[in-house]
Parts: sequence; C-alpha cells; structure tokens
Amino acid sequence: MRYLRGFLVVLLFAIFGICSLFLGFVFLPVGGMFIKNQNKREGFSRLIHKLWRFYTNLFVKLGLIKIKLNNFEQVRGKIIVSTHPTFIDIMILIGLFDNSLCLAKKELLNNIFLKNIIKNVYIPNNVELDEFKKISAEALKDGYNIIIFPTGTRTVEGEDLKIHKGAAALQIASGADIIPVKIECDYPFLQKGKPIYDASDRLITYTISQLPPIKLSDFNEKSEIKLRKAISEKIKFDFAN
Repeated sequence: MRYLRGFLVVLLFAIFGICSLFLGFVFLPVGGMFIKNQNKREGFSRLIHKLWRFYTNLFVKLGLIKIKLNNFEQVRGKIIVSTHPTFIDIMILIGLFDNSLCLAKKELLNNIFLKNIIKNVYIPNNVELDEFKKISAEALKDGYNIIIFPTGTRTVEGEDLKIHKGAAALQIASGADIIPVKIECDYPFLQKGKPIYDASDRLITYTISQLPPIKLSDFNEKSEIKLRKAISEKIKFDFAN
C-alpha cells in the first residue's frame, strides 16, 4: 500500500510538470497575444485557480490526502498569510481561494515548469520592496487576494518561526486586512528534507484553519518600523497558537 501511494504521488507530480510546461510555454504565451492587461491577469488567475483545485482534488480522490477546513470563507482584497509545512500548500490555497495571486520565491523563476506561470500571473519576490508594495496594493484594490508565506520557505516542526516583514509592509501600504491561515498536516508528507514518494500507508489529513483577521486599526504604534514589527509578531503569535 505504501509503495502504491508513493507511485501515485510521483505520477501526480509528473502530470503536474507536463501540464505546467504546456501552460507556461504554449497556452499562456498564445493566450497573451489575444488577452491584454487587466483581462489577462484575471483570466489566467481564474484558470490556474481551477486547474490547481482540480489537481488538489486528484490527491483527494485517489485517497492520498483529506482536507479539513475550519472557519473557511471566501474573501476579497485581503492579504492571506499562511504557515507552510508542505510542498503543495500553495496549490491547495490557490485552489481554495478564488481570485487570488501569490508572492512567489525568486528561485521559481529558474524552475522550467513554473517560471512562465510566475512571470505571467504572480509576483516574484525579487522585486524591490517599493515596487512589490505598489504592484500588490493595486491588485488588492482590484479585489485580488495576495497569498504570502511570511516564513519564506517550508517550515520544520519544532523550529522557531522567523516571520519576514513583507506582509506587514504591504498591510501598512494598502490598509488591507491580513487573514492568517494555519495549515497543519498529520504526517510529514512533502515536507522539507522528505522524499516525495513518502506518502505514508494511510490517509493523510490537512487541517486548514482560517483565523480572525488582523486589522491595521488593531495597532497603536506610531513609527512604521515598530508597526511592522508589531504586525509580524501578531502573525507569529497566531501561527504558534
């Protein structure tokens, strides 16, 4: 059973890689010739939302994972910050929250499977902070959610969380609420340092909890530096509890 589950996971990643290549090198460039500006981002983000929801559902339908949602509801124009224990967290979140973009690691621009998707739809984190705030604030104003992993990389259970201040800086710049999301997985599936074929011999449960919003009005700090620190500490507190 464990070997079969491992094979299915590898097969799903092979399918994902092939589909991503087609999407990034054929569909998006050709589609971009006919769809411009705002319609381009809207159309492509909706397409990827549906594709990644379908891809996540394959994991569920094949009996590899189960997704349990706590207090989940759709939001618009919010900064979604999430814990990041496993490799497929962003696929799950994009599939759950429609009309969402994400802040992507700059390393993904060197990933042959994802680089054109990132360039066409999402926001790489190698842009200057002011440019990031400008692009993201405009997207939030247009009703998109921005999904950010404030730890920057996959976390390891038991390690102290280091929260980067990008989400806090964006909240200060845009005034948008932050929606903390806590992802928990009851098996070290697709976690840092683990082989992708280690899929356990049982159903793996992802518990995704949407926590109360963090509002800019919750804070009294006057200086931006202190305010960024207070917001980041609140995110860390919510993740740890």
